[in-house]
Amino acid sequence: MKVDAQIMYGTLHEVPHLVQAAEAWGLDGVWFSETTHDPFLAAALAAQSTSRIAIGTGIALAFTRSPTLLAYLAWDLAALSRGRFMLGLGTQVRAHIVRRFGMPWAPPAPRLRTTVQAVRAVWDAWRSGAPLDFRGQDITLSLMTPFFAPPPQPHAIPILTAGVNPPLCRVAGEVADGFHVHPFHTPAYLRDVVLPAITRGREKTQRTFGAFEIVVSALTVIEGTEVSAGAARRALAFYASTPSYRGVLAHHGWEDLGQRLSVLASRGRWAEMSTLITDDVLHAFAVVAPPEEFGRKLRERYRGLADRISIYEPFAPSQAALYRTLIAAVRT
Repeated sequence: MKVDAQIMYGTLHEVPHLVQAAEAWGLDGVWFSETTHDPFLAAALAAQSTSRIAIGTGIALAFTRSPTLLAYLAWDLAALSRGRFMLGLGTQVRAHIVRRFGMPWAPPAPRLRTTVQAVRAVWDAWRSGAPLDFRGQDITLSLMTPFFAPPPQPHAIPILTAGVNPPLCRVAGEVADGFHVHPFHTPAYLRDVVLPAITRGREKTQRTFGAFEIVVSALTVIEGTEVSAGAARRALAFYASTPSYRGVLAHHGWEDLGQRLSVLASRGRWAEMSTLITDDVLHAFAVVAPPEEFGRKLRERYRGLADRISIYEPFAPSQAALYRTLIAAVRT
């Protein structure tokens, strides 16, 4: 397995130092999520500040940008990074797309499929010089004059999609080059639900796995440290309160937990939510171990299930020893 880092930062000024440290330590890739910043700006800084490490959006929101804009962004980042950029796309949930971004909502699986196909159609037009003519569900692209076509660049651009439920997993199998596994997962859900759905998607389009990569972000808890356990419980409570993620809980017979957490969230009783995350739930979703054991535990947990793995917490230069141990153990 490859070992990546989640890069989280307060300001863009911090990005070069963080990614240079990740590259110096021997990590394989860095990912930028779309939470409090635009991930494409950080990816551009990372591309300029490094020479070897892979760089990706993990994930950028697909429904808040047009496919053509996504195509331009990824094309330029692939050129800037000399082929190290990976375009990771996800859907978010309806409330955020509509109420936080003011954008229209559509059924996520068909829309994400069409978005990926449309982005590839734009790239194909730029590479071939043929007229742009894409007609998909809710998206039509038919104008790309030479004036607006960027200079050629030789690099392939992998597209990875993300999701939790089977429909989005199938879409990844149909049209993507990889899949971002949501941090809210268990190995059983990954093995029993996610991977079979991806396989069905690839069989539908008669695609072989080839270079298809499963990217996992793993929750970790330092054993015996209540601060670490408390942070993980809060994260799990937040994700478990989301109705669209209820299927993960149902796979383990914990539907009632999700319902109770949703009620507390709707009433703004955030402080109470983490108290509902029992030790059984915590151990199902997170690796609980001393830091020096994280690598071995992660290798055992995800062997045969993942191709790339990162710890679901901000990367920090002070963690050099942890990441070197992790790299040595996971790559064994």
